[in-house]
Amino acid sequence: MILIRWGLTKHQKNKQMKKLILTFSALAIITVSTFAQNVRFTRSGLIEYQKKVNMYAIIQRSINQENEALLKPAFEAYKQQHPQFKELKSTLLFADNKTLFTPVDMHISITSFFNDPQIAMQNNIVYSDLTTKQLISKRKVFDDTYLLKDRLKNIKWKFTDEVRDIAGYPCHRANGLTLDSVYVVAFYTDKIPVSGGPELFGGLPGMILQLALPHENVSWIATKVEEAAFPENTIVPPTGGTIVNLNELIDKLKSVYKDNTKNALEDLKAFLL
Repeated sequence: MILIRWGLTKHQKNKQMKKLILTFSALAIITVSTFAQNVRFTRSGLIEYQKKVNMYAIIQRSINQENEALLKPAFEAYKQQHPQFKELKSTLLFADNKTLFTPVDMHISITSFFNDPQIAMQNNIVYSDLTTKQLISKRKVFDDTYLLKDRLKNIKWKFTDEVRDIAGYPCHRANGLTLDSVYVVAFYTDKIPVSGGPELFGGLPGMILQLALPHENVSWIATKVEEAAFPENTIVPPTGGTIVNLNELIDKLKSVYKDNTKNALEDLKAFLL
């Protein structure tokens, strides 16, 4: 410890004070440097996501004055036989600024009076090259399989001050808008400096570990993050299916959903999310 003794000249006191300032400055630099060395960034690994769909809320939205005599009793029966939330699992591999999202539970449908809406399914295998901004998505549309090749989804993000811990990582909240009107809430971590996330979502300065579409009653959350290195050619685009770009896929979907009913529009939107 450095002491400034009484009885020293003004010049000596100034020298002692300068030594004291330099000592504390050096300690501060060492502390910051040590902290920086201990901060770990995960650049390659595997994330397990759980998708949750609020089936009660989705079914309730489909009931109106015209159909309630038929659908209300069916809905009550559904609630007696099925849980409120449908849960699905998926994985995301990431390395070398590329990601590969793969559903673990695909095409799982609940047998009931109500057909599962498209938002409650997992039909997409999504490869993203974050350097070239390209995506390749293999998706099942009824009996057809398409290979969508296009640019990464453009989401308008706004950052907030809210933070939370997810799967052991500090995450920051951002609110976004996609497809012009679909509200998105995301929590991303800059400790995984990869601009990816579940399905087609990304574009933030870190990996999305939690994502919600509040008005669609669906969310994804990372339940596990593992740092790992992968052999070369592990993260590669899916293959098979009719190759289309986004506009061509929209035209094909519109040809299937020729009517403008609420359910048709909801399914069409779900295919494009």
